[in-house]
Amino acid sequence: MVADVHERLDRVPFVPFLIRTSDGHEYSVPTVDHVFITPRGNRVIVVADNGATAVLGPLHINSVVDQPNGE
Repeated sequence: MVADVHERLDRVPFVPFLIRTSDGHEYSVPTVDHVFITPRGNRVIVVADNGATAVLGPLHINSVVDQPNGE
């Protein structure tokens, strides 16, 4: 699933997406500046507009879903 996140970050033009995790949470990625993948690829860090961060392990990422309209 980390590869799916990488793929979406490399898209031109960028399309907003959601990361869904095994515990049912959804993390919105409205721009490329809202997510960071560690160099080893063992963590995905999502930053919300309010500054809150979520550190996600790749095994807990269930899906990556496009949100072309930001919905």
